[in-house]
Amino acid sequence: MRGEDEDRRQFSEYFAARREVVRHSAYLMCGDWHWADDLTQAAFIRVASAWHRVRDQQALDAFVRTCLVRTYLSETRRVWRRRERVVAEMPDLVGGNDDAESVARRVVFAQALRQVPPRQRVTLICRFYQGLDVAETAVALGCSEGTVKSQTSKGLATLRKVLGDALPVPALACATEGKA
Repeated sequence: MRGEDEDRRQFSEYFAARREVVRHSAYLMCGDWHWADDLTQAAFIRVASAWHRVRDQQALDAFVRTCLVRTYLSETRRVWRRRERVVAEMPDLVGGNDDAESVARRVVFAQALRQVPPRQRVTLICRFYQGLDVAETAVALGCSEGTVKSQTSKGLATLRKVLGDALPVPALACATEGKA
């Protein structure tokens, strides 16, 4: 019983520390805060059910990321999800010193990202938002490194087509040089 209490305490601490980061990643994948909440919950339920088997605490973030990505990709394959139309407006952004131009660029980029097919979108998020390299992204997605490279290339091409020549997030353009 004592070990279970300790496991619950550790999981609760981990959940409290990582929930918002995971939720934000989920939002970038799906573009809807309600769906992001569902994806986050599903990922943490899977982590909670496997918590007693966790041996390497350093691998938890990777495990949560893998759970989140696989849950999202599974959900995008469901027929009812494909018929659903996301019409929610962008949420109010809480920020300190953001200027209007920077907020506008992020909104435009978020809308463009929603036009990228799900698998390509997840690949871009893993590579450039979460900072994973090709090998780590391949593990998270459960695919080959070549697939990660091609999905990254196709996703960036779609973004460029949607956004025109100027990507609103210069870091994304810089980050892709030599890494795709």
